[in-house]
Amino acid sequence: MKTLEQAKQGAFDLHWLATLLTGCRETADDVTVAALASADGPNAFFSTWMQAWARRIVIAKALAAVRDDLARSARRTALRRAEMSEIPPRSWVVDRAITKRGLERALLSIDVFPRAVVLLLVFERVPLKDSEVLLGSRPELIRTAMAAGLRDLTINLAKMQGWKSVASKSTSEGQHVSTTKLPS
Repeated sequence: MKTLEQAKQGAFDLHWLATLLTGCRETADDVTVAALASADGPNAFFSTWMQAWARRIVIAKALAAVRDDLARSARRTALRRAEMSEIPPRSWVVDRAITKRGLERALLSIDVFPRAVVLLLVFERVPLKDSEVLLGSRPELIRTAMAAGLRDLTINLAKMQGWKSVASKSTSEGQHVSTTKLPS
């Protein structure tokens, strides 16, 4: 019974990964079913190796399912200048009570390419070289997306915990705030 419960949890985890990569639960359903079906065989067992393989299949299929969105997002990311947006102070930490749903909301509000980069490099610990291949992208763009994605994730999580930037505090009080970006 414990093995069955672990397999069920593994399938849920794969579905969640596919949802975060594609941004769409229906596409995640298709990707997860396809990945689990390809891991099924005459002597199927859900060993550590099979779970890792299933995760790789989910990643590849999820990225293929949103390939056009990824390409558009990568172009937006390449055009994005280094932002000087305010981030929470160094003393800020993620509340330990953050839920899986809260993390999902924070991640899904990030544009698809930077989100995929953060998920691959940070959450899944995929090496940079492998991420380049999976995303069909140059390392410089992946680094840019990583910085943007981590900044956006930090800001999203901090806002969920009630943090407000100086700019948003000032504009909510009716004052005009001018934001200038430093030349790159």
